[in-house]
Amino acid sequence: WERSLLLFGLMAQSKVELDTITFNTAIRAFMEGGEWENAVDLFGLMAQAKVKSDTITFSTGISTCEKAQKWEQALQMLRLMVQGKVEHDTITLNAAISACEKCDHWEEALQLFDRMVHSRVDSNTTTFNATISACEKAIQWANAMQLFRVMAQREVELSNVTFNTMISALEKGGEWEKALHQFRVLSQSTLELDVIC
Repeated sequence: WERSLLLFGLMAQSKVELDTITFNTAIRAFMEGGEWENAVDLFGLMAQAKVKSDTITFSTGISTCEKAQKWEQALQMLRLMVQGKVEHDTITLNAAISACEKCDHWEEALQLFDRMVHSRVDSNTTTFNATISACEKAIQWANAMQLFRVMAQREVELSNVTFNTMISALEKGGEWEKALHQFRVLSQSTLELDVIC
């Protein structure tokens, strides 16, 4: 990532026109290097240079904040995305939900999930797993169970992570009978039981 950023700096100094792709590449390099603050700073430089941010720019920025467990910054980027009328997609919202989940902000994760539903952005296994995990961490087993049911109704692929997180949410909520039922469902499914179960 350091070499990528060196090239970015050389391009800027040599007055080569920096475009959206160049900035996206530099933001990704910062993300891969764990340099979330520098990635966020590039958003300001893009605005100063009057370079248009796109869905990839924001998705990468939000993913960078998610990996650094900076949920507030991730949600700020999402707000900027909406203000700039940049279309958000499954990847963008999944990263924002995961940022909230990693920082134990289950209510925000649920709000983002609802936003996905209302804006007709496709949700997938990652979406549900991150949202269920946010509820599990907050001992919100009823919300986790509701998400699990919606997931099954929509025929979204279930995974070991889904079942493990659901069983953990029920266990933490003192719902051991329901947890045992989910374990039985898992053991009868085509998924392989893993050590966590």
